[in-house]
Amino acid sequence: MILSGLFKDSFAASRVLKFSTELPFIHTNQSYQIFSLIENPNGFICNTMMKGYMQSNSPCKAIWVYKLMLESNVAADNYTYPILFQSCSVRLAEFDGKCIQDHVLKMGFDSDVYIQNTLINMYSVCGNLGDARKVFDDSSVLDLVSWNSMLAGYVLVGNVEEAKDLYDRMPERNVIASNSMIVLFSKKRNVEEACKLFNEMKQKDLVSWSALISCYEQNEMYGEALILFKEMNANGIMVDEVVVLSVLSACSRLLVVMTGKLVHGLVVKVGIETYVNLQNALIHMYSSCEEVGTAQKLFSESCWLDQISWNSMISGYVKCGEFEKARALFDSMPDKDNVSWSAMISGYAQQDKFTETLVLFQEMQIEGTKPDETILVSVISACTHLAALDQGKWIHAYIRKNGLKINIILGTTLINMYMKLGCVEDALEVFRGLEEKGVSTWNALILGLAMNGLVDKSLETFSEMKEQGVTPNEITFVAVLGACRHMGLVDEGHRHFNSMIQEHKIGPNIKHYGCMVDLLGRAGMLKEAEELIKSMPMAPDVSTWGALLGACKKYGDNETGERIGRKLVELHPDHDGFNVLLSNIYASKGNWVDVLEVRGMMRQHGVVKTPGCSMIEVHGRVHEFLAGDMTHPQNEDIEHMLDEMAKKLKLEGYAPDTCEVSLDIDEEEKETTLFRHSEKLAIAFGLIAIDPPTPIRIVKNLRICNDCHTAAKLISKAFNREIVVRDRHLFHHFKQGSCSCMDYW
Repeated sequence: MILSGLFKDSFAASRVLKFSTELPFIHTNQSYQIFSLIENPNGFICNTMMKGYMQSNSPCKAIWVYKLMLESNVAADNYTYPILFQSCSVRLAEFDGKCIQDHVLKMGFDSDVYIQNTLINMYSVCGNLGDARKVFDDSSVLDLVSWNSMLAGYVLVGNVEEAKDLYDRMPERNVIASNSMIVLFSKKRNVEEACKLFNEMKQKDLVSWSALISCYEQNEMYGEALILFKEMNANGIMVDEVVVLSVLSACSRLLVVMTGKLVHGLVVKVGIETYVNLQNALIHMYSSCEEVGTAQKLFSESCWLDQISWNSMISGYVKCGEFEKARALFDSMPDKDNVSWSAMISGYAQQDKFTETLVLFQEMQIEGTKPDETILVSVISACTHLAALDQGKWIHAYIRKNGLKINIILGTTLINMYMKLGCVEDALEVFRGLEEKGVSTWNALILGLAMNGLVDKSLETFSEMKEQGVTPNEITFVAVLGACRHMGLVDEGHRHFNSMIQEHKIGPNIKHYGCMVDLLGRAGMLKEAEELIKSMPMAPDVSTWGALLGACKKYGDNETGERIGRKLVELHPDHDGFNVLLSNIYASKGNWVDVLEVRGMMRQHGVVKTPGCSMIEVHGRVHEFLAGDMTHPQNEDIEHMLDEMAKKLKLEGYAPDTCEVSLDIDEEEKETTLFRHSEKLAIAFGLIAIDPPTPIRIVKNLRICNDCHTAAKLISKAFNREIVVRDRHLFHHFKQGSCSCMDYW
């Protein structure tokens, strides 16, 4: 055509350009080369080129062609402006749209309904419903598309009142309008209205069914979603990708793998199984239902894998506890995003693999990936469990340095970490700096203050919480009752327990009763504690019985302790705590025959006493000590420090409490055993490795014994060091010979 000169004919050239722009495998650059060779392009040719740019997702270039039209005095027509308004919609370019609207008015096309509809859509997409409504109201001619475009705008911004008003005024309601309203009701969690409208519809299409099924799924009504899908299938409605995604999500939530398999079969039958979104949904569904083998088969056989595919498979392995496979897949990923890192890091944290959590987080930092809130929460939780205060503080500093917003969840996690590592002032600083505080935030503060021996401050915070209009929940009262038990405030505990039931209408659960039993037991009110257990509306749990049994041992009520202990060992022969407490009660009476009997029963049932373990962080590294441990690299230095501690303790008048050793051995051996308790080893290492005035912070997995408590008080005085020990129940801040618990634990 070029050689023959036929290309100079505008009509012939326009056919070539139209052919070029409509074929997806011809690049727009080649189409533009054709366009640039046309000597006198008319409006149709320019419109064709603009449409080509729009179809190839280059809306900016469509505007550029319009500017060429204006410069070349090529007249625009009523097909030009809809293309331009669509371009502005895609780019959210409201200012450009307003300018083009001025051109429409100037050229006299403002009465063209197609132009007006695309203009309404442009303003709606840009969120300017005021101007969209003005165009709608000023239009001399409105068609069904006009009404649907305006309605879609209100649906987009979630304006229910205006949408309902417009829907009610529509001269003709088609399926599209009704579907839009169902979508809106779904967004606003108004399931009842969505169902009512769906049932009133005389005609329903695939989108109608899909919209209501999605409505159920998004509002956590998964069973209803599956029932409606079954009804849809019975009516012979052909499924598509959108509705199947909602149904598979419902199957994942309900863990109904058989239903999921039936849906999978339907997907194959329809022929849409190769869609990558469906592949991902199926992988997620099978993984959620712990059929990770099937998920792996789908993953391996899929021709199309995206980031979500990899992340779904990793999450599936993590959920099923197959961390080695998850890690291998994670390491082989071509690209990792925040979801990938989060799946692994959160998975490690949720499965109590806290060391692995921190190691992987450090790898993430080296890779240069910025963590999100979920990752930070998991890592801070890991620091809490490992007593890794230095790393926890580093993460807090990282959050501040990078200007990350500390929301309720992240703030609560930080408060919890600082409180559980004995840094009360740091926790209070985080609390004060939070813009928004939820009930969980207040709960963390109340519980943390009580754990650190600041019971009065804890109860004051509870009063302040109520004054601020924050409604306490079940967890709040667990924290408040816990505060009362730490200091033996029996009357105060009863008052709050009754207030929870009568004033706040919260029925007490097993944890509330457990707190009250522990409170009474610690105060020596053993009969009242046992009576409360008998009056409980539910069966007492292990912790509740353990609290009473521990109180019997503490107050020397061996008769009651022996009776309860024997009963509990019969009911729970594999519970190490009950066996150990009963053994200790026998030992305190010197009844070594029964001690040996209990220990024989423990061996018979394979029950192993949980060894005492104390952790201490030094220069960002966590060190663990077990009772009698001699494996530490600095063991020789620790032994020298233990000797020095023994000398200074003797000068302070310390006498080992050998009653804590439940073994039929001589006193000297008992003293040696006592002095190798895990917390004493950790204190010795802390005195060597941590320079004053930095406190020595230790976390122990069991409750601190009387002897170690006495020794820690005297060591804090003899060495002029602050020692903080967190045991299973609360914090002990040892300073100048006294403890924050006031010897009540």
